[in-house]
Amino acid sequence: MPLAHADKHAMFLAYASLLGTLLYLGLAVGTAWAGMTSKAAWDAMLYVYPSWLSTTKDSVLNPGNRVAALSNSSWMGEARLNVRLEDDRFRLTLRPLLSIPQEADGVSHPQGYLSQWQARAVLSPTWTASLGREVMNWGPSQFRSPASPFYFDNGRSNPLRELSGVDAAKLSWIPNRSRSLSMAYLQGSGHEAGRASPDPWRHTWLLHGDLRGDDWAGGLVLAQPQCRSLFVGTHLQWTVNDAWLIYGEASSSRLPNALVSPADLGLPFALQAESSRQSIGLIGATVTLENGQSLSGEWLRDNHGYPPPESQSYFARAATNMASAGLALAEAPPLLNRNYLHLVWQNNLLDGDDYWRFMFTRNLDDDSSAIAGYFEQPLDNRLVLFVMGVVNVGGPRREWSSLIENSLTLGLRLALP
Repeated sequence: MPLAHADKHAMFLAYASLLGTLLYLGLAVGTAWAGMTSKAAWDAMLYVYPSWLSTTKDSVLNPGNRVAALSNSSWMGEARLNVRLEDDRFRLTLRPLLSIPQEADGVSHPQGYLSQWQARAVLSPTWTASLGREVMNWGPSQFRSPASPFYFDNGRSNPLRELSGVDAAKLSWIPNRSRSLSMAYLQGSGHEAGRASPDPWRHTWLLHGDLRGDDWAGGLVLAQPQCRSLFVGTHLQWTVNDAWLIYGEASSSRLPNALVSPADLGLPFALQAESSRQSIGLIGATVTLENGQSLSGEWLRDNHGYPPPESQSYFARAATNMASAGLALAEAPPLLNRNYLHLVWQNNLLDGDDYWRFMFTRNLDDDSSAIAGYFEQPLDNRLVLFVMGVVNVGGPRREWSSLIENSLTLGLRLALP
């Protein structure tokens, strides 16, 4: 079949699937409301927090802060809402978010959007259909998620981060607790679609299968974007006993807009529409101590990153002029190098009301480090004080300290109602 006809056929199937799902969900909504059996609920979290940061002196990626234009201080106000309407066969959830940032110079760019939403209908005891903006992320990894095509940076290293979903129609088969299979068509990257042009996940077919046993779980992920190469990912975990969890994730993929940095400084940067196919793997373990605290350790190998000679030439090229610095900063791979160690120590979430978490990340190729701590303390039943600090060590030509030396966030969170 010619490529043009194949694309038209795929688009016809995609939009037919979307239309069918919309019609069924519309019927389910009408039935649920007409029956007057729906349950409605809502809650919200209100945040206000100032942040301060110190940019790296002599940064080659951001000389004089003229490329990234980072503000040394800022304020943020956020409202994160959850609205839910459901009955036995239908559920509608909405997660609108309103953010009001305020830079030190008085510049403010408020924005409001649906971070997530989903209309989900039960078709039978084993089949469900859904439409919406959903966070599709799998696996237990803390540092990065190789098995996720959409959320390699899964946000777990930053407790304040809000992940926004991808726009998708999904059909799921769950015959029992040990097996599940989902097929989805992604229209695009949702609210994040405008951050990259073109959207790398526009018109993507996704297949995700899970198997579960008494003490283990595993999954396979296949994602086929239009006009791009297939993503293949897998995740596994094994609960050894009450104290130990061992897990791993892996994937094979090609990255869009790949910046090539040859080790030979006589050669310039090159921007490829798609990288060569490379693999990413992560292995990790978590141990729960007798006092309920937990320690996690992970090693990540990312072959999309640069080996040391290429990352050294990356900084050397960036230092030549502002245009090269801007290109290097904008188009760098998700992780600059290939080998990383990530350690997490956190308290028992069930012991008391306070929560703390310490994280240490080491780039094993360039010896730079990121040290982070997060702490929150309830002031009453609704109000929580939180603080997060990050210190980056290594210097201007190493990954973690190439832009920011340290940062501090201090804020309040109010739960409603």
